[in-house]
Amino acid sequence: MNSDMTTQRTITKRPANERGQADHGWLQARFTFSFAEYFDPNHMGFQTLRVMNNDTIQPGGGFPTHPHSDMEIFTYVIEGELAHKDSMGNGSTIAAGDLQYMSAGSGVYHSEFNPSDQNRTHMYQVWLRPNEKGGEPRYAEKRLGDSAAANALTLLFSGDGRDGSTAIRQNAEIHFGRLDAGAELEVPANTRRPHAWIQVISGEVDALGESLGQADGLAIENEPGAFTIKASADAKFLLFRLS
Repeated sequence: MNSDMTTQRTITKRPANERGQADHGWLQARFTFSFAEYFDPNHMGFQTLRVMNNDTIQPGGGFPTHPHSDMEIFTYVIEGELAHKDSMGNGSTIAAGDLQYMSAGSGVYHSEFNPSDQNRTHMYQVWLRPNEKGGEPRYAEKRLGDSAAANALTLLFSGDGRDGSTAIRQNAEIHFGRLDAGAELEVPANTRRPHAWIQVISGEVDALGESLGQADGLAIENEPGAFTIKASADAKFLLFRLS
């Protein structure tokens, strides 16, 4: 952990190999924060970020219909496909590189399955606490695929839905980052959202004096100013800006 006493900035790395884990045969899961049977009082979430699960679903496996309420749920498919059905009437298959958003609101039921009988599904599922309870459930998909701009941040979700992003029930931003080896980008200052989390999907990046590899996370508290992310290998990552 690095600390800057002037700005009270705190940086904490969450190494991939220190995460919680579970193996259910059809599902291999790694937990950045406490979830289900994995409990660690030192890792209960970060700001409004509550769940960061890195799941591998074997062919034909999946989560049967189950309920959620009062949670913003985001799914990013890294490899394979994910079939989704919910009580709002939505039913579709999310391909690798694409994302799904569900605001559970006052309550929703859904199921998630790997539709393939040969290939695994590798994905992240992320939960954010909403800024209000209740409300009608919402659903949206982001067809990102391989179209994300190189050496840039793509804003996917935001509290106000600006710049083509999908509006969510939280004062937060979720960006997708893609960097070529040796490239870098500046993350703009954000005084309304001075906390950030970087989750590396693939490759290697450096940020604020920390080196991050695949599935590593970095918590950044009280950093309203700009900072730089540089790739030491081709990299993809998610960047969360949180209030």
